[in-house]
Parts: sequence; structure tokens; C-alpha cells
Amino acid sequence: MKRHRRSEYLKKLKPKSSNDQHTTDSSGDSVQNKEQGTSQHISSDNSQDYDQNAAQSAEASTEQQSQQQLDESGSPVIPNNEASSGSPVPPDSQAPQVKLDELSGNLNQMLDGILIQNGNSSDVTVRRLEVGSHPSIAIAIVYISSLVKEETINDFIIRSLLNTEFKINEITEGKDSKSILKEGLTKRVFSLGTVEYCKDWADMMDKLLLGNTLVLTEDSTDVLHIVTAGGEFRAITESQTESVVRGPKEGFVETLSINVSLLRRRIHSPDLRVTYKTIGYKSNTRVAIVYMDGIADEDVVAEVFRRLDEIQIDGIFDSTNIEELIQDKAVTPFPTVYSTERPDTTAVRLLEGRVVLVVDGSPFVLIVPTVFIHFFQSAADYSDRNDIATLLRLLRIISFIILLLGPSLYIAMTTFHYQLIPSSLLYSLISQREAIPFPSFVEAIILETIFELLREAGVRMPRVVGQAANIVGGLVLGQAAVEAGIVSPLLTIVIAMTGIASFAIPTYTMAIAGRIFRFGFIVLAATFGLYGIMLGLIALLAHMNSLRSFGVPYMTPFSPFVLKQQKDAVLRLPVSLMKQRPGSRSGEYNVVTEDGPVTADKTDDKNESARKNKQKGS
Repeated sequence: MKRHRRSEYLKKLKPKSSNDQHTTDSSGDSVQNKEQGTSQHISSDNSQDYDQNAAQSAEASTEQQSQQQLDESGSPVIPNNEASSGSPVPPDSQAPQVKLDELSGNLNQMLDGILIQNGNSSDVTVRRLEVGSHPSIAIAIVYISSLVKEETINDFIIRSLLNTEFKINEITEGKDSKSILKEGLTKRVFSLGTVEYCKDWADMMDKLLLGNTLVLTEDSTDVLHIVTAGGEFRAITESQTESVVRGPKEGFVETLSINVSLLRRRIHSPDLRVTYKTIGYKSNTRVAIVYMDGIADEDVVAEVFRRLDEIQIDGIFDSTNIEELIQDKAVTPFPTVYSTERPDTTAVRLLEGRVVLVVDGSPFVLIVPTVFIHFFQSAADYSDRNDIATLLRLLRIISFIILLLGPSLYIAMTTFHYQLIPSSLLYSLISQREAIPFPSFVEAIILETIFELLREAGVRMPRVVGQAANIVGGLVLGQAAVEAGIVSPLLTIVIAMTGIASFAIPTYTMAIAGRIFRFGFIVLAATFGLYGIMLGLIALLAHMNSLRSFGVPYMTPFSPFVLKQQKDAVLRLPVSLMKQRPGSRSGEYNVVTEDGPVTADKTDDKNESARKNKQKGS
């Protein structure tokens, strides 16, 4: 039984002939078991060159070589003369073992290795060509059809190869295939686009899985990869989570190259640095690290790269996965990494010295480091006048306070501190609560639970139906609860105001944090009244002061207090007064004056000239 299982394993391990794979000839038609003028054709008569005894000996020797089918790294190996033809090997032959995962120069071996490593997937396409004459050159083109634009391959690669025979013939004389590949293909045939060499087998497989096209030639270890990535992707549309009345309407999409281009279109500077990294052992997700050289803190940039290098995970499918792995290890509902899908907001943060992470497959980019006040600033603040932006920021902060403390203040005052309520309102409240069988704490929990259920249902339902469900459900359930005597009308108003206040906060993650802490304050108010609320606020402020975002205090610029950053925190002063970049090194300016852009060098020159004039005057 063990011998039978081992034989079955070896049959699966043995690579299929390249003739059995899906190939396409030079005219683009798919063929099987077809080769042009090569020794790869093996007729059925060749299988009878050896007698029956030799075949039995070969079968026995195959079982003895079972431990030799894998090299030390676990990679499959095959005999050199059996790599492509699939013909039986004489028992007495001692053919050297050749890895399938190395650039051996044998075209058929490399094609077999590519197909085997990809599990003979149907979308891995191999197209064979015969280019030139006297003699002709065997070339294979490999790509994954689901990741590329086949029109690009047909028009710019296949057609270029078939229409440049005279160019190849001009350089074939006295040169080997390696020289032909380097001089003919790179300099004459593929003169446009990104054409580079693969460093090794692993690099070649990475380029193939990214949607590039591989060009392999016989008797050459040089493999070209051409950028042909394509396919369907979502068009640029308006941001769905951060819509503005006045300002740009573009939003990020799920394609990495498009998102980086949106940033390049807004910052036309050679100081904009973009570095790509691949994260995920299986998904191989590309992540772009974007920052402004000379503005971003070098220590923060180095820390970002260090944390990304330490990520060990099979797959990254959204920027949230990266956020959880690189954020500071603190147990808190508060977000310490800012996420947005607006290119204009991202560009503003880049000019402030932040580092941006763009993840392939996610329309949300990550911005680090971030502070608490950033979550109350909107993209619309920089599209409106400074006085309007300041008013809106104050309104958002007030909304967060209502979200956090609204129900708890109601519970504390109606349960412990009713003497603080005006007499007329107190009499009305007492009359409303006469028929209510539950205390204020239970009322608040019931209404909060109903409201959270409606909110979650509205998110999961289709957009139009979800909005109607929220409105109708809130009105019907609220009115029914009041008429049934389960909750009081005043508490219904308070809970409704709390829900509306949560929607006034620009960032969804900060609103979630406020909703979580709101339940804690409800419990404290029901237990200790206003004293519990004060203790909760003290603990909350202490917790927020202990947080860090890539080494930056979370409550900056309030604790520690930074005067120059107050110009664009709660208040937004006119642009003419915001001469220094918030969070950047002193002496760096971002305002253009009548004399041109003000830089640190110009400031030093002015100070030096003023000092010299003062010395001369004295």
C-alpha cells in the first residue's frame, strides 16, 4: 500500500509535457501537442524503443528515486533530458537533476516549471513563436489572461515580434541567443513601455502574478517582463463617505496605480516620494508608502518602514488589515490611524509632513501619525472661508460632546439631581414619567438598542430602502414606544439628538468610539450621578493623553500645548496667517508672498542681513 501511494505521488509530481499545455501558435490560434521544427515531437513509435524489460526496470528505478524528486528546499526536480519531451529515460542513463524553479536556459524546462508552480491553472497562457530565420529563434510568451489586457499583448508584443524579422536577422550573425535577446528584443523590438529583466525565478513569478507578460527565449537565462497589467476596474467617482458641498468630487478607487496618480496630479513636486512594498505571503499585496522628502519626519518614515517589515501574514485585502498591524499597541476604541478616500485631504496631510499608505484593493488610504483633532476636520474646511470652517469645527466638537454625554446627563439629573431641573420642566417630566414602569437607565438602554439596530439595518440594506427603513422605523417605533408607556417623550428626543450628533462627525471611526464610550457614561450616571460622569471624564482624558500615534502624543496640539499648531486646530485662521506648516520643523513655510515662496533659507538670509545692518549701525 505504501509503495502504491508513493507511485501515485510521483505521478502527480512528474511535470506534464509542455505539449500537453494550452499553447497558441504565432497566428493566435490555440493548439495542443504542436511544435514547429523542433525535437519536442515525440511520436508514439518512440515509446517502443525500449523493450518490456527496460520499461519494468525504469518503473523500478522510479520508485528508488522517490527521495531524489525533491531538492533540499522542497522544489521539484526532473532529469534534464526528460524536462520537456516527456519521453521515457533509459534505466542505465545518469541524467543530471535540474530544478524546475531556476532560470536554466532550457525553454521547455522553464515553461514546465511555470505551469507546475501555478498548478496548471487554465488562465496561465503560453504562446510560442518562431522569430527570424537562418536560424529561427524559439520564443515563448507567458501571461495570466485574467490579469492582463490581451489587446496590448497582441498589438504591441506579438505583432512587434512577427513584424521585426529583418531586425532580428541583422544582429543574428555571430551572436548567441543571449545577445540576440538583449540587443534585439530590448533595443529594437520592445522599444516602448516598461521592459526589464527578471532577477531570478522568484522575481519572475512575482512579475507574472502582478499582471506582467514574460518573454522567454531558448538557450537564454534572461527573462524579460513587460508591464501589461489591465482588466476591469472601478472608475473614479465621488467619495461616498466624505461628500462635500463645495470642493473636488474625486475619490480613491481600488486600483493602486490610479490612487497614486491622483496624488501625483495634486502635488507636482520631485520631493514626493513613492516606495512600493509587497506584503502577504500568499496575497502579495502591494502597498505604496508616500511622503514628502524634507517635510516628513525621518524618524516617523523609518518607523513606518520598520513596522511594515515586521508584518507576517498570509493575506492583506484591505487597508484596515494594515491599520491593525501597524498601529500603536494600545487597547482603545479611539482610532490612532487616519483613513480617508479623498485625494485632496490626503494631499493636505502630505504637505503637513504625514506619511500615507496606499493599499492595493482598498479605496481608503491610511495617514500617520494622526491626532485627536484631525478627526473633526473635514475636506470642506479648506474649500470654505476660514470663519465658516471655524464655525463648522466648533459645531462638530459640540456634536461629539452631545454624542458622549447626552443620555448620561439626562439619567443623572432625573435620577439623582432633579433639583437642578427648572420647576416647570420638572413638573412636566414628572407627569410624563408617572406611567413609565422602568427607571431612566432602562429606558435609555431600550432606546439606544433600538436606534443601533436601525442604524445597522440601514447599512446592510440597499441604499434607498435603508434610508426609508431608518426614517420610518425610527418614527414608528419611537411613537409606538411613547404611546405604549415604555419610554418618556423627553428621553426619546434626547436619544434622537444623540443619533443626529453622531452623523455630524466627519469620520466614521471617531463616531464609533463616541458611541462605545456613551454606554460607559450611561452606566456611571445611573450608578453615581454627576460624580460618576466627572470621574469618567477624568479617566477618559487621562486615557487619551496616554495614547501615541507613531510616537506623537494623541492630544497634540493641546497636550502638549503647541502654539503654532493652534492656527489650524479648533480654529482655522486665514491662510495668510498660517505661514508655518503644522508639525514641521521650524523655519519651513508654505505661503507664497510678493517676493516669491518663503523658505527657511530666505528666512536665514534675512536674519543674517538684519544682524549685519544692526552691527554697522552700532
